[in-house]
Amino acid sequence: MSLTLYYHPLASYCHKVLIALYENGTPFEKRLIDLGKADDRAALAAVWPPTRFPVLRDDARERDVPESTVIIEYLDHHYPGHRPLIPADWNEALDVRLWERFFDGYVQDPMQRIVADRLYHTQADMAPQRAMLGTAYGMLEQQLGERNWVAGTGFSMADCAAAPALFYASTLVPIPAGHIHLHAYFTRLMGRPSVQRVLEEAKPYFQFYPFEEAIPQRFR
Repeated sequence: MSLTLYYHPLASYCHKVLIALYENGTPFEKRLIDLGKADDRAALAAVWPPTRFPVLRDDARERDVPESTVIIEYLDHHYPGHRPLIPADWNEALDVRLWERFFDGYVQDPMQRIVADRLYHTQADMAPQRAMLGTAYGMLEQQLGERNWVAGTGFSMADCAAAPALFYASTLVPIPAGHIHLHAYFTRLMGRPSVQRVLEEAKPYFQFYPFEEAIPQRFR
């Protein structure tokens, strides 16, 4: 098999790539990386010295592709499925890239800072990070309106980014009850078969998430 994904089942950026792979039924092998194990760290460093996952190894092209966004772009170009995750139309593609970046920068980033604070007991002031999540939720409520998906007319790379970002962020700062469009979108995301598969595979590892107690029972 040409493709191997270096990943961990709990990591949100790995979820993003897995959703893209599962959406299009792309054949690939998994290489689970436990950063606490020297052999695993060495294996990851061999393909990407910063030792950050996910990384996609493409043996057919003899190429190692790091970074979740770049991996999805790479898959969409070299291993396209039944429908593209990035539209062919330039303006539509720009919207998809904008909202994909939005989720990484304004949902994933503050979420991960809050998680790291608890994990490493830094006791930093996380109020600005929580406020950023609230701002992001408000912007998403406005963006979604009557849309089924966050950018364009179909499920896209932006939605691949949205699912893990909102899943974990909502355990830290719940989505306000009044954000009806965002709640409906979150429900659609969580009901997507590719997302359900990723969360099912993550279940055995939820015990290692520092805010495990905040994960809704329906996902356990």
